[in-house]
Amino acid sequence: MNIISLADESADSSTGAPVKSLYVWTVASIGALGGFLFGYDWVVIGGAKPFYEKFFSLTLPSQQGWAMSCALIGCLLGALASGTLSERFGRKGPLILAGVVFSVSSIGTGMADHFQVFVLWRILGGFAIGLASSLSPVYIAELAPAHLRGKLVSLNQLTIVFGILLAQVVNWLIAKPIPSTASASEILNSWNGQVGWRWMFGVTAIPSVLFLLAMFFAPESPRWLARNGSLNKAKAVLTRIGGESYSQAVSSEIQSSIAAERSKASLGTLLDPRIRRILWLGISLAVLQQWCGINVIFNYAEEVFSAAGFPVSDILFNIVVTGAVNVLFTIFALGTVDRYGRRVLMLLGSAGLTVIYALLGLLYHLHGRGIPMLILVVAAIACFAMTLAPVTWVVISEIFPSKIRGAAVSIAVTALWSACFVLTYTFPFLNKALGASGTFWIYACICAIGFVYLAFRLPETKGKSLEAIEQMWS
Repeated sequence: MNIISLADESADSSTGAPVKSLYVWTVASIGALGGFLFGYDWVVIGGAKPFYEKFFSLTLPSQQGWAMSCALIGCLLGALASGTLSERFGRKGPLILAGVVFSVSSIGTGMADHFQVFVLWRILGGFAIGLASSLSPVYIAELAPAHLRGKLVSLNQLTIVFGILLAQVVNWLIAKPIPSTASASEILNSWNGQVGWRWMFGVTAIPSVLFLLAMFFAPESPRWLARNGSLNKAKAVLTRIGGESYSQAVSSEIQSSIAAERSKASLGTLLDPRIRRILWLGISLAVLQQWCGINVIFNYAEEVFSAAGFPVSDILFNIVVTGAVNVLFTIFALGTVDRYGRRVLMLLGSAGLTVIYALLGLLYHLHGRGIPMLILVVAAIACFAMTLAPVTWVVISEIFPSKIRGAAVSIAVTALWSACFVLTYTFPFLNKALGASGTFWIYACICAIGFVYLAFRLPETKGKSLEAIEQMWS
């Protein structure tokens, strides 16, 4: 299977014009570094969790849940701000801002000596995550030729999971071995409990600075430029992507779309029934991606694997295994999203997770231990990584009309982070009240409901230009 083609030229499916694939992949990779930072910063806390909890004396479920979920407050603020910032300043400028905030907040979190300060820095880091998670897929989608858009937006998900894996590996390498019989006091006074967890957060500054510098060399979104009166600049970017013929074809399509929007300006609001229908679809996809429960495995890996009978010494290694599987199957998704389409993969993911979670809950109920539990956890991550994880971002970045894309994606991603906050904050309570079995059965029911919804509501968008997708909803 030809998963990733970096050939110098390939034909765009909507215009028939050749495009410079290497240039497009390079620019998309720069934009996708925002996803890398999102993944790294989001998951680094999982490996640091056993140590900062001892340092800050976090013993109550409410404290532990707040420490894990407080960054989501920043994610919500960042996602909300991304709509206004991206419409006013473009896609590039706010992504540069996200790089700055990532750099500063990672160092600040690592230096925190009080829990309240730790929370404030995590919220600020969450603001950068909210910006990057909203803008990176939109930026890539607006640059991408139609026949590559699925792969290129999925590239953002690939960098997210690379960020997750690197955070897991770095955490594993930073943490020094601790005997499984170590007491809470011994963990607190160990190198991990005093210094190691700080380095886990602090090293995020390195990729943050690289992203910040790389974005200065990336072009602005041609569709944003055209919509804001800079058609010549937009044509220049499109020419670099595919030459004169491609630039002419795409810019004409963009201009026609802009003209049509102006003729319907009175209806071009988020309250229009047609727009509300699309917006509700985007929000539903975003919520489903989170409430399917996969982030519990990443953020509460310690509890998940402990309940499966794994000792502390094996947990960090198991976390790395799950990260590696996440990357492997996301790479596989890059070769399927434009081949099999968005709808098929979303239905496959919902159905697959329903079955896996039902079995996982059953094994927890029967007090299953060891390798069978690890296999089911890995299967859930693999299923998510090649379906709901990348395809949700692809669909959210492409289904909205261009005149409201920035604001609509902002609302959908805000819903995503709101759902993630609920998921992350409630897991300690669900786990305590229902046990791991009951909790995973709840996630199985959510996935089953999601399957039915997608079967009736999600159209296929593969191979269509953004302007052609917009016409689908007319």
